[in-house]
Amino acid sequence: MDGACCGPGYASPAEAIQAPREKLLYTIAIYTGTGIQKPDYLATVDADPDSPTYSQVIHRLEMPGIGDELHHMGWNACSSCHDDSSMSRKYLLVPGVRSNNIHVVDTATDPRAPRLHKVIEGAEIKSKTNLSGPHTVHCLGSEIIISFLGDAKGEAPGGYLHMDKNFEIIGRWENSMGDIPFGYDFWYQPRHNVMVSSEWAAPNTFMPGFDLEEVGHLKYGRRLHIWDFEKREPIETMYLGEDGLIPLEVKFHHDPDSTHGFCGAALSANVIHFWKSETGDWRWEKIIDVENEPHPEWPIPIPGVMSAILVSMDDKYLYLNNWLHGDMRQYDITDPHNPKLTGQVWMGGLLKKAPQVNGVPVAGGPQMFQLSLDGKRLYVTTSLFSTWDNQFYPDIRTQGGVMVMIDCDVENGGMKINEDFIVDFGKEPNGPSRCHETRYPGGDCTSDIWL
Repeated sequence: MDGACCGPGYASPAEAIQAPREKLLYTIAIYTGTGIQKPDYLATVDADPDSPTYSQVIHRLEMPGIGDELHHMGWNACSSCHDDSSMSRKYLLVPGVRSNNIHVVDTATDPRAPRLHKVIEGAEIKSKTNLSGPHTVHCLGSEIIISFLGDAKGEAPGGYLHMDKNFEIIGRWENSMGDIPFGYDFWYQPRHNVMVSSEWAAPNTFMPGFDLEEVGHLKYGRRLHIWDFEKREPIETMYLGEDGLIPLEVKFHHDPDSTHGFCGAALSANVIHFWKSETGDWRWEKIIDVENEPHPEWPIPIPGVMSAILVSMDDKYLYLNNWLHGDMRQYDITDPHNPKLTGQVWMGGLLKKAPQVNGVPVAGGPQMFQLSLDGKRLYVTTSLFSTWDNQFYPDIRTQGGVMVMIDCDVENGGMKINEDFIVDFGKEPNGPSRCHETRYPGGDCTSDIWL
């Protein structure tokens, strides 16, 4: 691939690491589930330490309707179309997991004040593709794939929406879902003709809240699925069993030649490492196991609830959260079979080891996080999903969420909460909101895939 190309993204992960520092963050802020009858919005946060409005929300783009439950988002273009000069990383796709609407946001015309470009109506998606519950957005060259967790009636397994670069619906991306019972996250590695997908549950199961009994009734996932990427169909399933209860986020190495990947199993609080062996078969192992912790008010020890993982752009570190315990962790994965814990910080959580950060009370625990391209700054937010938030952290309804920045030592390992940065979403103009996923205008560690 030509490093002098003028398409979006970067020629390689190494080039991405050299990119300019992020100065703006786009963060999902939601009122769904708070009792405040206002639209969810995309908050622009000033992340430039030399700016007078550093660590503040400087713009709010409200969605057209109420009750979207904005959740995860993704770019229209990434390094997968780096050699296509007709493409640019201009639009952020922001789906509402409850409304099924996909909001296409123009972040390029005025990066500090994004504007709504187009809305792809959930009703149109349901009628054309029989899908609901949008989740993960990935660009594929000039096209876009979005995983959906349910059919039009909210039952699993859902499937994948396929759109062209003008955000017109092509149809379903997959040719077959095989016998996959649930959908959630996915990541692809084109040089190996592979995609891996993970499992949560049907929207009708997880949306009302979490019921532990439903795990025993097999209403939550415990598998990873290997796909033939070109044929667009699943070819193999890895059954993770008790080691992989609710396997949510799945990430490959950024190195496009690598087959190593990782998945965080939320309820087991384990990290699963998977790879393609020299004999060509796919294997997996549990490499990190976070122990459940006793709690005086709980009948059972509390699981960590590892709802997210992230791999640094140089593939050296893996970051994970324990949403109920309240800690973020950094592991050196230079040897992916033998990770080493190199950093840990606390914020919020039910174990109450850090009920305040930088003077701000934290309702919730570390949940979504985004790493700077150079690996030095980790931005962490506290909301998981409105009904789950209200169940485990009732105070988040009235306190709102917070965003914290963690300084990461990329040379020796280590993490430290930055004392100069905190965004208190409890002080928003329309009342306390919660904050979820974060993206940067220049791409980030969960967007870019190299062909």
